[in-house]
Amino acid sequence: MLFRYLADRKSWIVFYLLSLLFVDLLIWIDNGIAIQAVSMLYLNSLLILSMAVFLGCRFRKEMKYARLLTDLAEEIEEDWVETLPPAHFYHEETTNRLLRAAGRWYRRKLSDSRAARTVEEDYIAAWVHEVKTPLTAMKLTIDTHRSNPALRKMEMDWLRIHLLIDQQLYISRMPSLEADFVLEEAGIQQLAALEVRELASWCVDKNIAVEFEGEEAFVRTDRKWCRFIIRQLLTNAVKYSPEGGMILLSTTVAPEGHVRITIKDEGPGIAEHDLPRIFDKGFTGGNGRLQNAATGLGLYLARTVALKIGIGLTVKSVLHAGTEMEMTFTVRNAFEAVRA
Repeated sequence: MLFRYLADRKSWIVFYLLSLLFVDLLIWIDNGIAIQAVSMLYLNSLLILSMAVFLGCRFRKEMKYARLLTDLAEEIEEDWVETLPPAHFYHEETTNRLLRAAGRWYRRKLSDSRAARTVEEDYIAAWVHEVKTPLTAMKLTIDTHRSNPALRKMEMDWLRIHLLIDQQLYISRMPSLEADFVLEEAGIQQLAALEVRELASWCVDKNIAVEFEGEEAFVRTDRKWCRFIIRQLLTNAVKYSPEGGMILLSTTVAPEGHVRITIKDEGPGIAEHDLPRIFDKGFTGGNGRLQNAATGLGLYLARTVALKIGIGLTVKSVLHAGTEMEMTFTVRNAFEAVRA
């Protein structure tokens, strides 16, 4: 910071040195002033030393504001405007006024943006609830006339719409997930079975078998959001599984008490170079490009919710050899530890 200060004051330093040189030149050419060379050297050294001491004192005083501002920028908080360093010079006072004005402007913009977003989220949530009503009526009609092949075919389209609408409803609830979070004991296989039942018609249409392996294990989590994660993983498994394939849901309990449930399919697998990106928003990968219905949101939403509610989510896959998605529940839920 010292060198930066000296670089900013180089015009002053150059002017001082040139003035000193000019005075020396006048003394040298003026025959009426008799000063020995040693005295001239001593005088110049003394003046240069005085200038250095002066710059050192000014450096400490003038750069104090800059140092405090740099520290504030490195550890900026929400109330940063209130912690601006005190101003001792006019340019520092002007800088503070500008920063405060910028803070007020951005707060207004942020407030307007949040208000618009709230209106949009409320509209989407209301729209989703309105759409679910006729969808429920359609489902009742389909269940009543299952012998009709046309309605059985319509059930697949109904399921796809239902999954998309339900996904959108959860997306609209995600900003308030922490307020909606309820920890309770739940059987992980039971939660998975409920989601398998939701996708049963799709599995039947593709002749996909779903099997459970391992004993029931109880975990401490939020039932609703945990089911949402399982639904995203199962939806992907069914979507990419071949006709007549099998999906295996296996449950294991580690010696330290962690519970893991693995959802394994017989799909095309994921290329090694795609694995680090499958949880990125909008990423569909090679398989997704072949599936026009792929949105690149399912795994992104699953990972986002999993991180929020303390569930580990990992993937293992080999190209042309299927994919394994693993959910890990720790003995003590991480979200519960944060709230405590």
